[in-house]
Formats: sequence, C-alpha cells, structure tokens
Amino acid sequence: MLNISGLQKGIVLDHIEAGRSLDIYYHLGLDKLECQVAIIKNARSNKMGRKDIIKIEEPLENLDLEILGYIDHNITVNIIKDNKIVEKKRLKLPKKITNVIKCKNPRCITSIEQELPHVFYLADEKKELYRCLYCEEKYSE
Repeated sequence: MLNISGLQKGIVLDHIEAGRSLDIYYHLGLDKLECQVAIIKNARSNKMGRKDIIKIEEPLENLDLEILGYIDHNITVNIIKDNKIVEKKRLKLPKKITNVIKCKNPRCITSIEQELPHVFYLADEKKELYRCLYCEEKYSE
C-alpha cells in the first residue's frame, strides 16, 4: 500500500481521469512553483476504476481553475487546512478560455498576428464544444 503523507495546508485534485495528471501538472504550471507536489497515478477508485490524484502544497489563488475546468470539469478540488478538507469545489466548463488551446485554421487572424491571444468560447455545453472567437472554427483535439 502506497502512503503519501497528508497536507497541512494546500489543495488536493481528486477524480482526475487516469493518465491525465501530468498534462494537468504542466497546464497549471506546477513545474514552475517551489511548493511540494505529489502525483499519484492509477490509484484504485470505486467510482472510476482507476484515477489520478495531485496534492499541492500551495494556496488556491495561484492556480488557474479555468484551465482545470477545461481539461476535466469532473475533477474535485479539495481545499485543505490543518490536515482537514474545509471546502470542496466542483468545476465547470469555462465560458471562455485564453491561450490554452490554439486555433488550427490557417486563415484565422491568430495564425498571421502571432501576438494575438488564442481565445475560445464555449459554443455548446452539452457537446463540450469550443469555437475560436475570431474565426468561429470549432476546436478538435
């Protein structure tokens, strides 16, 4: 049995789809922080079968939950103080995301004007479909 010690103060990202934790680690810029980060991959889960967990010893203000909501809005964000969960946050798909994904349309202004931010808006929440703000191109991975 693997044992990762508890957090005095920080955040636990739970219910991450198995194998997605490193993607989240880099998107959130956790590699640039000086705090401790524990990544648990393929943990057993009754609800999901397998899941990833990330424990972060850092205040919430420094993390971009919009990016996290885009990557996987089913993640549970647990706020930890004095080794106890004091709050659970549910994520939702953000209405707008900036510089997380890039428009692949070669005729889009973002491919010509390199300094323009890549802005996408949520066009269809049920289908989780995002479109480029400038050219309306739908984003597909």
